[in-house]
Amino acid sequence: MKPAHLAFILFIDMLWAMNMVAVKEIIDATGPLTGSFLRYVIVLLFMLPWLRLVKGRMLDIVIAGIVSGAIFMALGGLSFALTENVAALAIAGQLGVPFSLLLAVIFLGEKIRWIRIVGTGASFVGIAIMGFDPAIWDERLGVSLTIIASFTWAVGSLLFRRLKGVNPLTIHAWLAFVSAPVLLAGALWFEPSGFARVADADTALWGWLLYAAVGSSIIGHAGMSWLLQRYPVTTIMPLTLPTPLVAAIIAVVVYDTPISMEFVIGALVTFVGVAVVTWRSVTQKTDEELVKEWAREVKR
Repeated sequence: MKPAHLAFILFIDMLWAMNMVAVKEIIDATGPLTGSFLRYVIVLLFMLPWLRLVKGRMLDIVIAGIVSGAIFMALGGLSFALTENVAALAIAGQLGVPFSLLLAVIFLGEKIRWIRIVGTGASFVGIAIMGFDPAIWDERLGVSLTIIASFTWAVGSLLFRRLKGVNPLTIHAWLAFVSAPVLLAGALWFEPSGFARVADADTALWGWLLYAAVGSSIIGHAGMSWLLQRYPVTTIMPLTLPTPLVAAIIAVVVYDTPISMEFVIGALVTFVGVAVVTWRSVTQKTDEELVKEWAREVKR
């Protein structure tokens, strides 16, 4: 991987880590569906110049948009609305990495060996250990929704792989276009007072919305889509490891989140598991690289 691309991934990690605070503030002020709708309206306004038909690819684009946009954001928003422990959501969100690896193996035929299998298993065990914390167990519904959202995110990563060759900005313009009406319908039905709450909110809300829309969605998600078109899922997804670590630290500091021994042990086991997957993914050479090395040796 080129150093510039690695640096870009780490920058996206930082954007997404701080976005945990942005999303929590938005959801608390407006409601999960209303906040997600407003976020995508802003994204769409920025992305309109790239909203164009892509011949022969529209069905894939719409499906990817619904899964990675409306469904993912609705599940994630609901989890934030139901949970006070944002740090727990940050840790549970790590399961997007092992989910992505498992789906890549099943549907893309990508290879993983026993080291990454053990790391994947450890990440799930760590989440289970966290469940022994009574405070987190009381918020199991919100944490479960984050786990489901993580799976949806993993599915979306595979769908984006099928859109290789399509401008990522066009993909995310359509993602906002198809997701906004779905989220609006949900907001009007389930959160009838949501827009009244927006009218009463202070200007800080719009700052958080701009950060979530431009920083996380446009730069973060569109950037990640661009990277997924150039590298295997098993290489890119593990490199998102710093996101939950930094997000958990930010959540503890900003929201004065209580830390229990079960939380610490579970988080450490999960981090170690994903770290093992990360290390193995970035050091394992692809078949193409091995063939090139073999060719160089033959020439010698």
